Amino acid sequence: MNQVNPIPGNIMFDGPMATKGYPLNKMCFSFNNVQARESFLANEDAYCESFGLTEEQKKAVKNRDVIAMLEAGGSIYYLAKFAGILGLNVQDVGGLQTGMTTDEFKAFLVQQGEK
Repeated sequence: MNQVNPIPGNIMFDGPMATKGYPLNKMCFSFNNVQARESFLANEDAYCESFGLTEEQKKAVKNRDVIAMLEAGGSIYYLAKFAGILGLNVQDVGGLQTGMTTDEFKAFLVQQGEK
């Protein structure tokens, strides 16, 4: 079995994390549907409960804590659907993950592309 070295500052999304995050990711995937987004916004607690989110996941959702959602097994690809409900885009989330502002993160991306 291959051992993956952790990358400092990153939350590894692997098989166990995918299993842990399944309810959260399934809920976020549902946000592809406008009625699902409306249902969530109308009664967030009931919507989270209907997908069987853990207490950790429900707390992260309630607090709008994207980093805690990642730690609770959320996949950035599915969390992007939730971030959209919050008015965040992928660069906003990248800034949150790295401790940068959105503008700092965008500048960082441009700088990396110039190398």
